[in-house]
Amino acid sequence: MRILGLIATLVMLGQPLMAETPPPMISVAGEGRINVAPDMATIMLGVTTEADTAKAAMDANSERLAGAIAALKAAGIEDKDIQTTGLNLGPRYDYNSTKSDGTAQITGFIASNNVTVRVRALAGLGGVLDAVVTDGANTLNGVAFGLQNPDPALDEARKAAVADARRKAELYAGAAGVALGAIQSISEQSGYAPPMPMAMAEASFAKDASVPVAAGEVGVTAQVSIVWLLAE
Repeated sequence: MRILGLIATLVMLGQPLMAETPPPMISVAGEGRINVAPDMATIMLGVTTEADTAKAAMDANSERLAGAIAALKAAGIEDKDIQTTGLNLGPRYDYNSTKSDGTAQITGFIASNNVTVRVRALAGLGGVLDAVVTDGANTLNGVAFGLQNPDPALDEARKAAVADARRKAELYAGAAGVALGAIQSISEQSGYAPPMPMAMAEASFAKDASVPVAAGEVGVTAQVSIVWLLAE
C-alpha cells in the first residue's frame, strides 16, 4: 500500500499544473488636442560681425550685442528671460585666393553670438523685435509661441484623450459583440512640448510696432493607452 501511495504521489507531482487562461482584454490608445491662445513668445536673435582680426570681430560683436540686450531690458524683458545660446568665432576664407600649400587664404574673422529671449507680454512683441534690430541685432532665427503655464490646457487634453480612447474601445467592443469591463491600466504616452523657435509668419501688425507678428493659437496634445477587461 505504501508503494502504491508513493507511486500515486509521484504521478501527481509529475503532472504539469494547468495554466490559467488570461481574461480577454482590449488595449486602446487615445489622443486629445486643445487649441488655446498663447501668452508667451520665444525668439532667437543674434549678432554677426566681421573684421580683419579675431579681437576686432569679437569687440564689435560684444558692442552690438550689448546694445541689443540693453534694448531688451528697456522693453521690460527681465534678466531671467535672456539667455546666451551660442557664441562662435572663426576665420573667414577666400577660396579664390590660395596660399603656396594650396589652402584657402584667411582674409578675416567672423564672430556670432545668439541669444534666446522669452517675451511674456505678447502685446509688446513687435516693439521688442523692432528695438533689438535697431539697437544691434542683425540676425533673427525665428519666433515660437507657447504657454507660460501649460498645465490647465494639458489637463483638458488628457480628459479628451481618455474620452477618445473610451469611444474607440466601445466601438471595437460593440463590433465584436462584447462589453467593456473594468479598466486595468492607464498610461500616458506624451504631453506638452515647449515651443521651438521657427520661421515667423507675417499676418498682422502689433499695436505698437512696425514688425508684423501673429500669435494665432498653439496646440496642446496628450496621448494615453488604456486597457479594459472584456465581458461577454
